[in-house]
Amino acid sequence: MACSPVTSLMHGKTCVITGANTGIGKAAAESLAALGAHVVIVCRNRERGEQARAAIFKAAQETGHGGEAELRVADLSSQSEVRAVARDILVAHPRIDVLVNNAGVALKRRELTVDGIERTFAVNYLAYFMLANLLLPGLRAAPSARIINVASGAHAGGKLEFDNLQGERRYKNVQMYASSKLEDVMFTYALARRLAGTGITVNTLHPGVVATEIWRQIAILRILSKWFMLSPEKGARTTVYLAASPDVDGVTGKYFDKCQPAKTTTLSHDETLQEKLWATSAALTGLEGGI
Repeated sequence: MACSPVTSLMHGKTCVITGANTGIGKAAAESLAALGAHVVIVCRNRERGEQARAAIFKAAQETGHGGEAELRVADLSSQSEVRAVARDILVAHPRIDVLVNNAGVALKRRELTVDGIERTFAVNYLAYFMLANLLLPGLRAAPSARIINVASGAHAGGKLEFDNLQGERRYKNVQMYASSKLEDVMFTYALARRLAGTGITVNTLHPGVVATEIWRQIAILRILSKWFMLSPEKGARTTVYLAASPDVDGVTGKYFDKCQPAKTTTLSHDETLQEKLWATSAALTGLEGGI
């Protein structure tokens, strides 16, 4: 079933979207701003981020709904930059209605961040974990906030090996990407349990196999993206649905595909492993207090 267009206006709502200078994130930001939301995009590169902000703002104004677009610059592979951007966002926006964790990478070979963390794991998963924790005061201030973690159907091929969580013993780029998406799904389920009854919902999704710049380092996927993958606009539809549709008011702890609840792997539902992943993530980020 295809997603129906979301028409519910979002005037007065603040939406934070990571990785919104291109691809799914930019398309989602354009759609939410076109519904009247104040969209805060978090991008690594200032120049590209500013170009995206201007395009998002222009698209919003053309709809007549008056949405706004604001840029915040941060390298989400750096824990100090994640903390800094979260602080800045909370100062400017004490109330946050929607957090879309969308930024992601798919790397050709193993790289370490400034914190000594494998980069795919850091950007695709740990940044999600950190931002949800750090922006919680703003999310709590909204009457019914939503957290959306962009995962992937690739999670089905993911593994959770705590002795190889960051590819320390063996590294395969496609496997590392799939595992990071599995971690996003498991984090969603664990976070939804913790926030049950608070008015904050947490959901995750498969956007479809989308032609975006994330595949630029992996040759075969870069080639396939030109011929067989969805456009970013189509890939963003489930994200926009989860961020704005009244159909999912109060719905939490679910995985969506084409705007419909879908199943995830048996492994993703293992609560013992979810909690071990949470504890490991808290230790790696210094957020042991957490939620």
